[in-house]
Amino acid sequence: MTPALEAHYLYRFYHVGDDETLALRGVSFSIAAGETVAVTGPSGSGKSTLINCLAGLDDPDGGWVAIGGQRMTRQPQPEQSRLRARHVGILLQSGNLQDHLTLRDNMLAALFLAGNTGGTADIDAALEAVGLSGRAKAFPDQLAGGELARASLAVALVKNPTVLLADEPTAEVDAENERALLRLFMDRARGGCATLIVTHSAAVASVADRVLHLIDGRLDGA
Repeated sequence: MTPALEAHYLYRFYHVGDDETLALRGVSFSIAAGETVAVTGPSGSGKSTLINCLAGLDDPDGGWVAIGGQRMTRQPQPEQSRLRARHVGILLQSGNLQDHLTLRDNMLAALFLAGNTGGTADIDAALEAVGLSGRAKAFPDQLAGGELARASLAVALVKNPTVLLADEPTAEVDAENERALLRLFMDRARGGCATLIVTHSAAVASVADRVLHLIDGRLDGA
């Protein structure tokens, strides 16, 4: 069966003057539909770089990424954007929401980019799932920390992505909101969404099907 997400020998390096930093060093793994994988590792180990390469926000210097068997890496930008919009939900540490749009309008924009123009019911269902049905008209700066995390997840999930990529999704929330977010992740996984969560949280890692450890750009446990 074709993996929902496949990373094949990813390399990524950066140059600052004469110095070269190897952020990723031959990272390979795959995730099946409905599987949840946690990626742990110390700060600076390459976790955010990995998320960006998997999402097509950054092209690796070597290797490739495929979503449902479709190559993401080094494709024309319109093709990368199409694959990402239709198949990948992304939850970054910041910048998930457009500040000038209400929560509902952020979700409408995500659906429009995914090619779904009739998703009002999907929006209502996603807002109810994250407990924000009464906050649809709120702007991002009107949401509290826990609400903002749940709103960002609602935007990532409203288009029913094939793959969900989350970078430290519970870092800024309390234990109660962390548990609520984890329930949402698990619900979507049971529905077939392949999920990769970069995390320092033991609670997040404990609910994953697998835990991969990234150290100095190399993956241990794939």
